[in-house]
Amino acid sequence: MQYMLMCCFDEEAWEALPETRKAAIMQETAEFIRSIVRSGHYRASARLQPTATTTTVRARNGRLVTTDGPFAETREQLGGYYLVECGDLDEALSIAGRVPALRAGGAIEVRPLLPPPAW
Repeated sequence: MQYMLMCCFDEEAWEALPETRKAAIMQETAEFIRSIVRSGHYRASARLQPTATTTTVRARNGRLVTTDGPFAETREQLGGYYLVECGDLDEALSIAGRVPALRAGGAIEVRPLLPPPAW
């Protein structure tokens, strides 16, 4: 079963961290990724650009409407993700609990992926 580990963080809190702390978190993140690659759980990951670079697309009255900025107004923003292959939710939660951003105030949303349709 594949799980998406969505990493949410308050962008303002991240920017307020000292550069040495950010560098340490990124170093820990690199080691975390190496560990899940070695264990065979890793499928993909990426960091996202800040929400200021976001464009949201909606359909209104049969037309596409674009808006600068994220879809939701929240304190935490989606900053990146890990796609992992796990035997069950408990294993995915165990991996999510090791994401370094947690120790700096982040949150990880763990969500199972639906299997692709058989077209």
